Amino acid sequence: MNLPNSLTILRIFFVPLLVVVLLTREPNVVVWGVPVHFEIWGVLILLMAAATDWADGYIARKRGEITTLGTLLDPIADKLLISAAFISLVQMGRVPAWMVVIIIGREFTVMGLRNIASAEGFTISASTLGKAKMVLQVIAVSALILGAKQPLLNQLSLLLLWLVVLSAIASAVQYFLMFWTKVDDRVKQRRLRLRILERQKKQQDVATL
Repeated sequence: MNLPNSLTILRIFFVPLLVVVLLTREPNVVVWGVPVHFEIWGVLILLMAAATDWADGYIARKRGEITTLGTLLDPIADKLLISAAFISLVQMGRVPAWMVVIIIGREFTVMGLRNIASAEGFTISASTLGKAKMVLQVIAVSALILGAKQPLLNQLSLLLLWLVVLSAIASAVQYFLMFWTKVDDRVKQRRLRLRILERQKKQQDVATL
């Protein structure tokens, strides 16, 4: 259990805290004479969780502490955080459910493709579009949370939400194409090896006659 993995686990613990704050709409307190409502706490929790996402990867690469546990937990923590945030926003009436189905469906689809790829012996690395999508999701969720008390942000948050949906679809297509290309290459290699083995077997059978 190194520092990067500890940060990843901390991000997972932020998930239920974020859900509780958004669904109970608490706390609403006054700090040094300034009212701080639940949406501010929600955004702070989200941003701290997002910061651990950046920090654990940076520290792991810099210290050479990339582990199997971290590789497995990091994408799970990201998907839990984003899924919990969007589902909570649906409950709050801030996001249409069908959009969240697309966003979360994309996450599980990509995870499934990566699991199949891993079983086949190759990896599908995160694309630039996929990384940009994560940043866009955090910004969009922050705007949607703040818009619960600030109606002026509603138009901006709606625009960001549409961008998240479109980027989710685009990145899912991109991952599928990368997956299909590698799987197709593997299938062709297997067929070629099978033909070579069959040819060698026939030659051996002829030689023994």
